Amino acid sequence: MLSSFDDFPIHQTDQPVAHPMSGDPGHYDRYFFNGYNSDGSVYFALALGVYPNRHVIDASFSVVTDGKQLSVHASAHAPLDRMQCTSVGPISIEVLTPLRKLAIRVNSPEYAIFADLIFEGETIAYEEPHFHLRSGVRDILSYTRLTQIGHWDGWLETTGRRTSLEQTTTFGSRDRSWGIRPVGEHAAIGAPMSSPQFYWLWGPVRFAGFGTHFDINEYSDGTCWHQTAARLNADDSVVEAQAVDYSIEWQPSTRHMKNFQLRYQFGSKQATLDFTPLVHFQMLGLGYGHPEWGHGMWKGEYATAAEEWSLPVDTPLAPPHLHVQTLCRVAMTDTDGSRHDGMGVLETLVIGPHHPSGFNSLLDGAK
Repeated sequence: MLSSFDDFPIHQTDQPVAHPMSGDPGHYDRYFFNGYNSDGSVYFALALGVYPNRHVIDASFSVVTDGKQLSVHASAHAPLDRMQCTSVGPISIEVLTPLRKLAIRVNSPEYAIFADLIFEGETIAYEEPHFHLRSGVRDILSYTRLTQIGHWDGWLETTGRRTSLEQTTTFGSRDRSWGIRPVGEHAAIGAPMSSPQFYWLWGPVRFAGFGTHFDINEYSDGTCWHQTAARLNADDSVVEAQAVDYSIEWQPSTRHMKNFQLRYQFGSKQATLDFTPLVHFQMLGLGYGHPEWGHGMWKGEYATAAEEWSLPVDTPLAPPHLHVQTLCRVAMTDTDGSRHDGMGVLETLVIGPHHPSGFNSLLDGAK
């Protein structure tokens, strides 16, 4: 099947662009954005994913304000032409300047949710190391992701209340990822090769004139199998950390962070970042781990819905509530004594044992 993209010199295989190289039903292509006011009064995020081998496209937009999180979800039969795969229902994305400026729009009179926002990168779109994880001989994860830190301009409106967002006071980050990960309805795929276990921290932070980025995946014994640590400068240069270390304290009876410290080693200098949490945004609001609006699920030719809940949630150890992005104020101190104040997120998802954290079973909370 030929599509608009086939008229551009971008082919990576001997097939038309509409045909993924892999027939894995977990093949996906995804946008993610988050944004927040400098006073922490508003937090919003958007995710849009395409699942070509499932013929599904879905998206969600979620806003936190006044202790409430409100989300709108949409899902549809995916167009075969990928050029048409940047919108679904009331949610759309427009690439204005590739790898630098993008617009997100939400127009949902049915649920009284609207937004017209432009993200502009203040740093390079940073390519993280490739993610690859197997269970036995089967690929569970195999994907590429870029992360970019920047600012927002525009407005959003929920339930009749409009909020203007200016680039001098509204910051955030975005990512793009594509490849293979578990999506869609669960299906039997043969013999189990391992018990459920996943440990993930992701921490882009915006400072005036630069950003920092960190992520890590670990096995249950604390052994790292994926890691990123870098300073992203406004001139698009990247300084990779020679070493990185962190310490995390978990809120009792949860798997949500209470305190987090990150230590980068850049040559002879060390930068220490202390994260102070403001709000735990539920990634459930974007479909992550959602029992009904999970990524890649077939909802029919077209479906949409909205939902709202109070924060913090009452059942933080319930599986759909494990995955959060914690909005934080971040204080960075260099060994030369200089200090920088910024904001960012620490995304956490911890399933199963992680012995350095004191988690010994599937869903036990911090002591």
